[in-house]
Amino acid sequence: MAVVDDVLPLGETLERSYVAHVAGRLKFRVGSIVYVAFSLDETVMGFAFPKEERVALVESDPRFQLPRESDLRFHWVHATLAELEPDEARELVVDAWRMVVPQKVSRAYDLAHPVGPG
Repeated sequence: MAVVDDVLPLGETLERSYVAHVAGRLKFRVGSIVYVAFSLDETVMGFAFPKEERVALVESDPRFQLPRESDLRFHWVHATLAELEPDEARELVVDAWRMVVPQKVSRAYDLAHPVGPG
C-alpha cells in the first residue's frame, strides 16, 4: 500500500522538480507544469500520462480512473494510492516527470538510476 511519503522524496529530488502546495493540495511541478497532484485527503494521485494510452490503462486496471470530464483535455490519469505498491507509485511519478522534462534530463536520470526509482 503506497502513501504520499513513498513518493515525496522524488518530487523533491528529481532534476528540475519541486513540491508545491496549492489550495491545500500537494503537487509536483517542473516549472509551471504540474506532473503529479494529490487529492486533499491524499488518497488519489493524479499524474501525467499519455492521452492515447490512458483508456487502455483505465479499462485494464480498476486502480486507475480517468480525470473528470473538464480535465480530459490534459494528459492525465488518476490512481487510488492505497491500491498501488510503493515501487509502482514511484515508477508512475518518474514516468510522469519524464513527460515534462527534456529527453536529455530523462536520459541522464536513466544513466544514474539503471535499476529504476526503487
